[in-house]
Amino acid sequence: MAARTSSALVDPAWLKKHLGDLKVRLIEIAGMNQDEMQAYKAGHVPGAVCWKWKEMLWDSHRRDFPSPEEFAGRCGAAGIANDTTVVFYGEGVQFGIYAWWVFRYCGHARVKVLDGARYRWAAEGRPLVTEAPPPAVPVHYESVKRSEKMRIRRDKVLAALGRNGILMLDGRSPEEYSGQRVGGPGGPDVGAVRYGRIPGAKHLYFEELLDANKAFKPASELQQLVTARGAAPDEEIVTYCRMSHRATVLYFALTQLLGYKKVRVYDGSWTEWGNLVGVPVER
Repeated sequence: MAARTSSALVDPAWLKKHLGDLKVRLIEIAGMNQDEMQAYKAGHVPGAVCWKWKEMLWDSHRRDFPSPEEFAGRCGAAGIANDTTVVFYGEGVQFGIYAWWVFRYCGHARVKVLDGARYRWAAEGRPLVTEAPPPAVPVHYESVKRSEKMRIRRDKVLAALGRNGILMLDGRSPEEYSGQRVGGPGGPDVGAVRYGRIPGAKHLYFEELLDANKAFKPASELQQLVTARGAAPDEEIVTYCRMSHRATVLYFALTQLLGYKKVRVYDGSWTEWGNLVGVPVER
């Protein structure tokens, strides 16, 4: 278990103690290739409901996040109030961390990540179940402001290229970073018309931050990994990947486990950058 600077990361023992807590909602996020929620149906952590990532975390029409009003409506309909603690885990693991980031960005304060998702839970001998919990009772959720400091847009990324004091961290696979692929490992090679990376970006594959059970490595090991890429606590850091899911794993490790303060996610990531006209690409 990584030493942490906040309570955003919880272990299976913590979750077991809170499974009956009415102020805690446990949610599994069905990510890529989970359109039928196959992993959830095969066996999930007791008490977890399942959300499809795009349906619950994105605006229904735009490539953006739900508005404050829409976010409030979705939370309230899911039985989440402003003071509810939401615990996420994902399939794959990065989608639970992505959901944590989206909720924090959308202004929900009480949100946590289950370290290691179902993998660590099962590795510790804890049961998985197939039955879904009963539907949530809708509650009121007061709309809140977004935390815009967590996010950076493409124009500001472009303006930052070559600037001292700002580091780009690319969380994609080695094949994507080097320009051999635009799609992630094991899937179709699609997602952008150009191959490569944002100029000057350092590579830190998100899987390097995780152990065999998909839990975060100890803080000392995480620090070595980010320091080797030149990530200093007092400089600005931008994380990106293909669609920003893996980038949020870097963001979480930097901000919640290592205490870095000046970190933002470029959520447009390579899907946007690799399709833009007139921006530079490095290979």
